[in-house]
Amino acid sequence: MVIRKQLAPWKYHKQCHPNRVALSLCSSDNSIEMFTWQQLCERVDHYQKALVSNGMQAGDILTLVGKNHPDTVFWLLASFQHGVVCALTMPQPASQLSRKLDTLYRPEQTPFIWCAPECGVPVKELERTVKPLVLSSNGQPVPNEGYQQSNLATIIFTSGSTGNPKAVVHQHSQHLASAQGLLEQFHFTESDTWLLSLPLYHVSGLAIIYRWLQAGACLKIGAGNLLQDISGVTHASLVPTQLKRLLDSEQLLTISHVLLGGSHIPHTLSQQAANLGIETWLGYGMTEAASTVTAKPVDETSTAGCVLPGRALKIADKTIYVSGDTLAVGYYCQGALHPLTGEDGWFNTRDLGQWHGDELVIIGRADNLFISGGENIHCEEIEAVLNQHPDIELAMVIPVADPEFGARPIAAIAGAECVSKQKGDVWCKGKLEKFKWPIDYVEMPGSLRETGIKVSRKALQGWFFTTYKNYQSPV
Repeated sequence: MVIRKQLAPWKYHKQCHPNRVALSLCSSDNSIEMFTWQQLCERVDHYQKALVSNGMQAGDILTLVGKNHPDTVFWLLASFQHGVVCALTMPQPASQLSRKLDTLYRPEQTPFIWCAPECGVPVKELERTVKPLVLSSNGQPVPNEGYQQSNLATIIFTSGSTGNPKAVVHQHSQHLASAQGLLEQFHFTESDTWLLSLPLYHVSGLAIIYRWLQAGACLKIGAGNLLQDISGVTHASLVPTQLKRLLDSEQLLTISHVLLGGSHIPHTLSQQAANLGIETWLGYGMTEAASTVTAKPVDETSTAGCVLPGRALKIADKTIYVSGDTLAVGYYCQGALHPLTGEDGWFNTRDLGQWHGDELVIIGRADNLFISGGENIHCEEIEAVLNQHPDIELAMVIPVADPEFGARPIAAIAGAECVSKQKGDVWCKGKLEKFKWPIDYVEMPGSLRETGIKVSRKALQGWFFTTYKNYQSPV
């Protein structure tokens, strides 16, 4: 489907099929509220009027704090319709949010901000004055539509796993190119429903919005209980542990397609899903490339799939570079855009990879390489072996200082029980060179797994060296 460039997608779908269900909202009591495209447009118009009442103009930045509250989606679409840029971020302590506001706004600016109910952000403790949005429109007419595909649309902060988070800014056209390229291969049509199962402050969650708008399908926003929210849904973006819980629940599932990400994906899990008629896909992507760059159905191979339409990918000296129609405009800081790429237009992902035919194999991140006894070791190589262990749900490796070898690996494990050093050695034998075997195994705290789609390696290292003071970080 080709959407007219200067017509907002929701307006386009209202013209084509005004009475088709566009949005489904699930309450905590499991009641459902439906919006047709006609009704959705009316609600978005109301929120756009509120933007005007609050003094917002095209080109301003609105910071949305929260996860997946329905109002977040209404503010998001209204901002797009008004030409306002949306910066999406998670609930967090006032000090951390203040640093992000300092990135988004110049010192003399008063930030516009909306916090989802019960997200727990102490606005009064912020280090600068802000203007919270109020949903009041004073009855004025709908302003002229400011939507253009070339507008700056969203600002998403990177995870900051290897440093300070960066503010990545995209145009609508780049998000829509991402959606279109995936949907050329991943079946999702106007008769389907995709659950907004990942946070909007992650690019993988925001990508669901643009796929919904591209296909003209239905979006479901749940109440936070996956087992209830999944009812009536055909598509979902999940991490493997979420899919496993669904399959183990033995409840009747309507899902036909799942896009998996975030960590190791066992082939046995995809086979279990396939037995129920569920097609599982995996992908490789990043914030700067508007989510997915390569994708494929899950199989027994360890590749990350083929490059999707609208993207370009090359490997030089084992380093992965990406380009194409989905690549962000740049990094944003106080009104200025800073380029992602050099003059050649290629973005250095700092991921390492190689080709297996026309499919990409991820070796690991350059940042996660350490030297032990003169040998290069990739944390992800060890993790790939450990994650095949039947008792391990997730393994992550970090280097620790060693007086003889410089650094040695230690594994943090999530699973039914922490794997012992003896069991770990038995498992690694024949799969890894001995110098890559972890010298110790520790249990990963559940709190680290609840903070997002994937466990932050930086947070894991911080927890580990605080908890296990007999170990030191390598220089």
